[in-house]
Amino acid sequence: MSSILESDIKFLPGVGPKRAELLNKELNIKTFRDFLLFFPFRYIDRTKIYSVSEIESSMSYIQLRGRITRINVIGEKGPAKRLVATFADATGVIDLVFFQGIKWIKDWLKINTEYIIFGKPSLFNQTINIVHPEIEPATEENPIYVGNMLGVYPSTERLRNNGFSNKQIARLMATLIKTCQGSLNETLPSYILDDKRLMPFYEAIQNIHFPKDLKTLAQAQFRFKFEELFYLQLSLLKQKSYRERALNGIVMNKVGEYFDKCYKKLPFELTGAQKRVIKEIRADITSGRQMNRLLQGDVGSGKTLVAIFTALLAADNGYQSCIMAPTEVLAVQHFKGAQKLLEGTGVKCALLTGNTKAKERKPIHMQLIDGEIDILFGTHALIEDVVQFKNLGFAVIDEQHRFGVEQRAKLWNKGESIPHILVMTATPIPRTLAMTLYGDLDVSVIDELPPGRKPVKTIHASENQRQRIYSFMKEQIAAGRQIFVVYPLIKESEKMDYKNLQEGYMNIIEEFKAPQYVTAVVHGKQKNEDKAHDMNLFASGNANILVSTSVIEVGVDVPNASVMMIESAERFGLSQLHQLRGRVGRGTDESYCILMTGYKLSKESRKRVELMCSTSDGFELAEADLRMRGPGDLEGTQQSGLPIDLKIANLAKDSQILEDSRRYAQKILDEDPQLSNEKNRALTITLNSLKKEVKDYSQIS
Repeated sequence: MSSILESDIKFLPGVGPKRAELLNKELNIKTFRDFLLFFPFRYIDRTKIYSVSEIESSMSYIQLRGRITRINVIGEKGPAKRLVATFADATGVIDLVFFQGIKWIKDWLKINTEYIIFGKPSLFNQTINIVHPEIEPATEENPIYVGNMLGVYPSTERLRNNGFSNKQIARLMATLIKTCQGSLNETLPSYILDDKRLMPFYEAIQNIHFPKDLKTLAQAQFRFKFEELFYLQLSLLKQKSYRERALNGIVMNKVGEYFDKCYKKLPFELTGAQKRVIKEIRADITSGRQMNRLLQGDVGSGKTLVAIFTALLAADNGYQSCIMAPTEVLAVQHFKGAQKLLEGTGVKCALLTGNTKAKERKPIHMQLIDGEIDILFGTHALIEDVVQFKNLGFAVIDEQHRFGVEQRAKLWNKGESIPHILVMTATPIPRTLAMTLYGDLDVSVIDELPPGRKPVKTIHASENQRQRIYSFMKEQIAAGRQIFVVYPLIKESEKMDYKNLQEGYMNIIEEFKAPQYVTAVVHGKQKNEDKAHDMNLFASGNANILVSTSVIEVGVDVPNASVMMIESAERFGLSQLHQLRGRVGRGTDESYCILMTGYKLSKESRKRVELMCSTSDGFELAEADLRMRGPGDLEGTQQSGLPIDLKIANLAKDSQILEDSRRYAQKILDEDPQLSNEKNRALTITLNSLKKEVKDYSQIS
C-alpha cells in the first residue's frame, strides 16, 4: 500500500490534533490505514424511502422525504423545553422533536425546504413522532446517506459526547476514501483475485463503508474476511515451513531399556489413542526435524503418561527432558506419579519449584549440568537463567496458556541443541481456533478415556434444592467419598466474590459440623503455605470437603473425589465448567457434577447449563463456547495473541473461509516456500506491513 496510508490521522481534513488524540485513545486509530480498515459492525438499509402514512411506532429506523411546514419551540426552560418541527409529504404529517441544540436547529431549518430525514418512530401521548432524527437537505451534494445502506461504526460514549456521531465518522470516511483514491494499491496478487473471484481492493473499500446494496456488501465483506484469514494462515504456515526446512532436530532413533522396562511395568494397557500419539511423536523425533506438537486431551485422558514415555525415549537416546507445569501443586503431582511409575527402572527424576530450598537447589543444578538427572519436573522455576542442562532434548509445557511466549523462549537457551517441544492442554480447543492460534504446530488428540472411567453425571439445581443437595453430599461422604465446592472469582467483582466464598464456607461448616466433617479452604489470598496445607489435607483424604475458587481448575488429581459442586455456575464459561467437572470421575466410582444457579437465568446461561447436562464431549462444548462467547473470551486464547489483528473475520462464524484460506496458503507455500517469485511480491510486502512488531518467536510453539 502507498505511504499516504501511513499519514497521521490528524492530517485528515476535519480531524486535527484534538480529535486525532481521541480517535487514538478510544479506538486505537493512529493512521489513515487504521481508519480505512475501521469497518462498520452492522448496516441499516437506507435504500427505501417510506411515506408518512406507512409509519408505525414498532418500526426500526426509517427514511422519509418531504418538507418542513412549521417550527415551534415549546416550554420555557429545563427538560420540558423542546423544538417541534412539523414534517409533511403527500400522504400526511409527523412531528420531529429535538431536546438539544434547539437554537442551532431552529436557525438551520428552513420552512418549505425539502429534506431527507432518518430516525426511529416512537409513540408519545398516542401520537407517533421521531425524536432527534438525522436531517439532510434533499440535494445531490450529499451522496453519503441518500439511497445508500448506512454503516454503523463501533463507538464509545466519550466519542459521542465529543461530537463524533456516526454521521461524522461516515463523513470523515468519505473524505478519506476520496483523498486516497489514486493511492490505494491492491494487497493481493491478481491471480488470487481471479482464482477466488474477489472484489478489487478499492471497490471493496468503497462498498464496505458505503454499500450500494446487500449483494455488493456481502462481496466486499467476503473479500476482507478471506484476505485477513489468508494472511494469518500464510504467516503461521510460513513460520512452520521455515522451521521444518532450516532447523535440524535431534534424532532419537533408539527405543531402549528405559522405555521397555517402564512399558512392561504398567499395571494397565495404554489406550488406542495414547499409542497412536506416541507413534506420531516417534515419527517426529526420528525425522531429523525439530518437533513442535500440540497434544490435546480431556482431563484424565492420560496426556502426562504420553509425555513421560517420550521423556524415556529421550533418556534412551542420551538426552534429558523437562516437564513444566503451571502450578506447584500440579508439578508435585506429576513428579510423584512419575516416581512411582519409574521405580526400579534406573531413570533419575528431580523436582524444582519456586519453593525448593536453596540447599536442595544446588545439587539439582549440579546434577543437571553433569547429566545425572534424566527428567526434571517443575514450574516457572525451570526457566530461571541459573538452570542449565547438559543436553536437553525434550521439553513439555503443560497447560500452554499459563506460559507466555517469552517464558517458553527461554527453553531454547537450556542446551546445546534445540529441544523437541510438546505442548499439552486439557482445554479443548475448537478446530478453527487450534488452526489459528497453533497453526504452526502439528496437532495430536487423545480422544478416549482410560477403561473403567465412568462419565460424570451432571445435575442442574437451584437454591430451593440446596438442602436435598446437602443431604446427597452427606451420603457420599458416608460412603467414603470427598467433595469439591467451587466459587467463581472474577477480577471485576473480586471483593464481592471473596465475600461470597467466605459466606459459602461459613454455610458449609455450619451444615457439615466438625469434628464429624473436616472442611478445607483454598483461595488466592492465602499464603502459599496455608494453601499447600489445606490442599494436602484434602489430597491426602483427611478433609471431606474442599471449598475453593477456580484455582483447582488445572490438574489437581484426587481420585477419591466424587462430587463437584459449582456455585453460581451461570457465571462460568463452558470450557471452565468442563475443566472443573474433569476434577471428579478419576476413580472407578460413580461421580457427579452439580451446577448450582440462581432462579433467573439469561438465555445464554440456560443454554450453557443445558449443554453441560447433555454432553461430556469437551470438543463439542468448546465449539459451542466459541459460537456463544467469541474467541476473545476463551480463557487463554485471546484473539490478541494472533500474529495479525483481525478486524472483520470472526473465528467462530467464518470457519469455512478459514479452512479454505489455510489450504490456499499451503498450496502457495508448497510452490514457493520463501515467496520469492515475482508474482508473490505483493504477498511479501503485505505480510510485512501487517505483522505486529514481535520478536522472532517463529521457532517456538
